[in-house]
Amino acid sequence: MGAIWEILPGLGDKLAAHVVLSASAIGLAMLIALPLAVWASRSQMVSRVALSLASLVQTIPALALLALFFPLLLSLRAVFGEGLPTLGFLPALMALTLYALLPILRNAVTAQANLDPGVLEAADGVGMTKWQKLTLVEAPLSAPFIMAGIRTASVWTIGAATLATTIGQPSLGDPIFAGLQTQNWALVLAGCLVSAGLALVADWLLWWIERGIDERKRWKWAGALAMVALGISAALWAQSAGSEERRIVIASKQFSEQYILAQLIGARLEQAGYAVEYRDGLGSAVVHSAVASSAIDISVDYTGTIWTNYLKRADNPGREAMYEAIAAWEARKNGVRVLGRLGFENAYAFAMRADRAAAFGVASLADLAAVAPRLTVGGDPEFFERPEWIAVKDAYGLRFARNRNFAPTFMYDALRSGEADVISAYTSDGRIAADRLVVLADPKGALPSYDALLMLSPRIAQDRGVIAALEPLIGAITVEAMREANLAVDREDAAKLTPKQAAAKLAVKAGL
Repeated sequence: MGAIWEILPGLGDKLAAHVVLSASAIGLAMLIALPLAVWASRSQMVSRVALSLASLVQTIPALALLALFFPLLLSLRAVFGEGLPTLGFLPALMALTLYALLPILRNAVTAQANLDPGVLEAADGVGMTKWQKLTLVEAPLSAPFIMAGIRTASVWTIGAATLATTIGQPSLGDPIFAGLQTQNWALVLAGCLVSAGLALVADWLLWWIERGIDERKRWKWAGALAMVALGISAALWAQSAGSEERRIVIASKQFSEQYILAQLIGARLEQAGYAVEYRDGLGSAVVHSAVASSAIDISVDYTGTIWTNYLKRADNPGREAMYEAIAAWEARKNGVRVLGRLGFENAYAFAMRADRAAAFGVASLADLAAVAPRLTVGGDPEFFERPEWIAVKDAYGLRFARNRNFAPTFMYDALRSGEADVISAYTSDGRIAADRLVVLADPKGALPSYDALLMLSPRIAQDRGVIAALEPLIGAITVEAMREANLAVDREDAAKLTPKQAAAKLAVKAGL
């Protein structure tokens, strides 16, 4: 538990970003829901449509809702220009606002519908205008019920905001996702504790506001409201203090190797005097588009990923030809500079436990095809949708009894426990050697090469300082060194390192 208390003080910037995002989403949801509720109270059709649409949004998983706004905003760039943000705060705000609408709208509509008709008639009888009746009669009577909806929305939104990490918005999801990918459970628990604590504090303060309104005690609701405003102001100040200078933003995808490489790149830039910010746990497609749009400045990508996903190529012209074609395409199409190859390959490969491979007589993908109908294959969440899987499946006629999705961290655990018989491993992963796994040969060359590439966004593509700081990384990292670093992060004993510590050791190993 001691490690948790060491982590908590370092989450201040994530907490500030989380508060600003959640408060903005709840505030915007109130601005939309409350006028809509007034309109709905005057029209049954509007009430049915508004509540149905808000309920429909709640059926969409929060993660999917967040992800959907990335391609939506990307397509809107044609209308609003390249300055429209596609990652980070804007898509997170839009998704969380929709998610917060239902409880506020439903409570507001219900409160309006259940107002005492006698009170409303009395207001009409004394000659009140519609505006006076709304502000002096309907609003005060509905306020406690509306506050209950805002409390519910706040707790939901604060919890869902942790998922904003996946679209590049800093939040308390950063330590949670980073901890899950590196099996650092203290980091996961620290992020969960702070997020849960924030939700409880917000709920308690909003409860005081609700009680103060219900009891007609101004000091109670005004005091709690002042505390809410003070908390949001402090979070805004903390964010503005940390964003006075433009930082170099480094992305990492959702596996340990990417976290390590991001820290290695960041350390070199910091030594050169640059301010650095990390965006961890992003999806592959999100990272590539973000670098092309300069929403992210630096990432490590892989030749096979770009070749199959973006160039839509299924052939295998060889490593050199593939690299040269990708570098030229990125510069021409996206303005992205491929600074070079880091020196190792992290290719997809199929791996089995040695005892299982021996029992089935499997040494290659051709051998695997004969026994695949009796086996379960495991892959990371995107693998079974990737062109590489389709190419391998078609080349060897692979048909498994069952396909299962696992987070990259847990694929090897699934193999060890027997939940999967074969997995889509990564050739640079140290757990292949540590678990004595057998990597199956690919005699037909169905899987492309996966050289690790250092990618610079158009914004910094010509920055001489950045280039000078990062050029020593080109060709410096061997696959053995990368495996050792990956294994150090993924260990489950006292020798386990953080990605930052592993990056420092990797730098020494590579002579940097």
